[in-house]
Amino acid sequence: MKHIIIASTSTLHGSGYLEYLLDDLIIFFKDASEILFIPYARPSGISHDDYTKKVSEAFLNINKQVKGIHSFENPAEAIKNAQAIFVGGGNTFVLLYQLYKNNLITILNDTVKKGTPYLGTSAGSNICGLTIKTTNDMPIIYPPSFNAIGFVPFNINPHYLDPNPDSKHMGETRETRIQEFHHFNTPPVIGLREGSWLQVTDNSILLKGDLTARIFEQNKAPYEVTPDTELNTLK
Repeated sequence: MKHIIIASTSTLHGSGYLEYLLDDLIIFFKDASEILFIPYARPSGISHDDYTKKVSEAFLNINKQVKGIHSFENPAEAIKNAQAIFVGGGNTFVLLYQLYKNNLITILNDTVKKGTPYLGTSAGSNICGLTIKTTNDMPIIYPPSFNAIGFVPFNINPHYLDPNPDSKHMGETRETRIQEFHHFNTPPVIGLREGSWLQVTDNSILLKGDLTARIFEQNKAPYEVTPDTELNTLK
């Protein structure tokens, strides 16, 4: 049975790292004393060690130990034997490149589908979808494929932003970019706003948090769904 949290972000404005999720994570990680952290996305180019230290400090708030996957000689075995897994944010292309390079896509998929709890934020959430084609990140490195892990049967756009009518920015909105995606691709896309997450339990996919999410389907007008909406029918 799958147990997955797919969160838009790790940090809300004015709060600490993972702070807004900690109460839920106490329950989510109740059977794990140690969490395997995958720091491959490296936000701002941070080192694996420094990123792991930052995450470790956050998880001490709920009495969990953290160990970075880069400290293991065999990362595949580390995933297979993990009590729980967290994949943090950063650059999605870098993250997926490293997962392919270390041959971890299949073992990560199999391990989580067997029941190991998985938390993803930002880039770590992007890879839960079918592909990473709806990430907001720059393609600074080219992974062997844009195909992701596919824990859910759609794509995800974390940090989704609504158009601001007062903005003088003349570039594309998130909605425009997702519509461009649907000119060439069929999977639905969920725009997850900051502070929202998807709670996946086996075949159930529930929107959690206080905000609505925006749903994009090919050849349909975008629409909003409210918290606790079941999304497992999106395909």
